[in-house]
Amino acid sequence: MNFLPRPEGPQPEDFKLSRRLVGSMFFGGYAVAALSAEAQPIVTPSDGLTVEEALIPNGEAAPLPAYVARPQDRGRHPAIIVVNEIWGIHAYIKDVCRRFARLGYVAVAPAFFHRAGDPSQLTDMTEIRKIVATAGHAQVMGDVEATLAWLDRQRFTKKGKAGVTGFCWGGTVVWMAAARFPGVKAGVAWYGRLVPPAPPQPGQPPSGEPGRPYPVDIAGELKAPVLGLYGAKDRGIPVETVERMRAALAAAGNPTGSEIVVYPEADHGFHADFRPSYKADDAQDAWARAVAWFGKHLR
Repeated sequence: MNFLPRPEGPQPEDFKLSRRLVGSMFFGGYAVAALSAEAQPIVTPSDGLTVEEALIPNGEAAPLPAYVARPQDRGRHPAIIVVNEIWGIHAYIKDVCRRFARLGYVAVAPAFFHRAGDPSQLTDMTEIRKIVATAGHAQVMGDVEATLAWLDRQRFTKKGKAGVTGFCWGGTVVWMAAARFPGVKAGVAWYGRLVPPAPPQPGQPPSGEPGRPYPVDIAGELKAPVLGLYGAKDRGIPVETVERMRAALAAAGNPTGSEIVVYPEADHGFHADFRPSYKADDAQDAWARAVAWFGKHLR
């Protein structure tokens, strides 16, 4: 299905949803700051799926909310953690979860920014960046760890069969999680930053999180194979930084067999079907590679 049922995004009546999701924080549409006026996003139906909100214990007073899509049958399935871009858990991320669920996976998208707000409803990039900045490396890794533990406890998941995929901001999280958690068995990173951001211009606030590691720093620590998907025309992640990551993997002996694919004509966000950067042919090829990657390592 390749339609947008409403200009403001899907509504509850457009899907078959559990009562646990009705009225939850996950009923927004597409990220308003990034939605293209000409967009025709893919909308994946939920028939045959269970779609609900989970509240994942994380050692804090407020548990971690997560959007979950999974097959409706009583079997156990491998799981994929879906990590959002800077826009948070909006319609595109939820649709990616449903796409994986229709392939037989339990797909869960934790709300990493829930402590600070919902960036999908904002148009001011300064305010969006403030929310994103609150999700520091330690917190995000803690949320991934809590999600992995929650998945292992569920009756509908295959224990020890979890992967992680993520886009942009979430693409970096994929690399880092694959280096940190033995419970991650495979990763697919979509155009995630690989090296620290460039130093700010004089008078500008610092970018990034001082002292935190980046994928190029942990290439030799990967515990699971990662497939990196990048665009050669991405000005935010220049090809030279992708080559630095390839070199770091090679220098470490690349024991996990990680791979990086660069699409010559693709820009940043080429899989995001709600944005002007969407490139259908490369997005379809990359999606097929991602599905095959998880099929190889999680099935």
